[in-house]
Amino acid sequence: NIYSCFSTIPFRFFPSYLYTVQPVFIYCYDAWCGWCYGFSPVMQKINARYHTQFHIEVLSGGMILPEKPVSIKASAAYIQGAYKNVETLTGIKFGEDYLWHIFHPEESDWFPNSEKPAIALSIFKEIFPDRQIAFIADLQHALFKEGRDLTDNEAYRHLLEKYSIDADPFFEKLNSEVFKEKAYYDFTLCKQLKVTGYPQLLLQNGETHFYLLAKGYTDFETLDERIASVLEEIKIKGVT
Repeated sequence: NIYSCFSTIPFRFFPSYLYTVQPVFIYCYDAWCGWCYGFSPVMQKINARYHTQFHIEVLSGGMILPEKPVSIKASAAYIQGAYKNVETLTGIKFGEDYLWHIFHPEESDWFPNSEKPAIALSIFKEIFPDRQIAFIADLQHALFKEGRDLTDNEAYRHLLEKYSIDADPFFEKLNSEVFKEKAYYDFTLCKQLKVTGYPQLLLQNGETHFYLLAKGYTDFETLDERIASVLEEIKIKGVT
């Protein structure tokens, strides 16, 4: 069911380009979230359908932020069962290189952390604010299909080539406090939106009015129907 809520977030907290008369999609995700990976094809379809009419803002949730590094061993047993549920429900497939770390956690050198991919997204948003969905889809493909460790700077190099981003300035920003603060700002916004799990998609209409469109995986047809109902409710004209 769709429901609307009134957030306690002050208007000034959101980036200035979100202050428009048109509604804005707010997509709360985390790069290390397997269900977000499964939801990625749905969001790409939503993006293709609506990106010319509405801005889609992606917020990193900060799902994994341990005070001290925690090995993949801590979550591998859970993921060994959970990834199959994601595949069954969404149709997406996890790659062998990713699954090697899940089924050989004692040999893996992975210490998952949401910070670096969130910083990378913050950098990307300043360069290509209208291509956020494409970037996070590539980011999650790199992790879950190709088995790239998103805590390693080199995991991002192939994406810099794809998007024609200069490497040296990018890696400088990836290690800067400025963009780290931007990433943690996203984490704060997700908390203030009362997001407790991922993925989650909202539609912002006006300063404080939010519609919850998806909480957890939702198929495209269901989600598209919800969006159409909300847009009809708030009487947005010119939407096909």
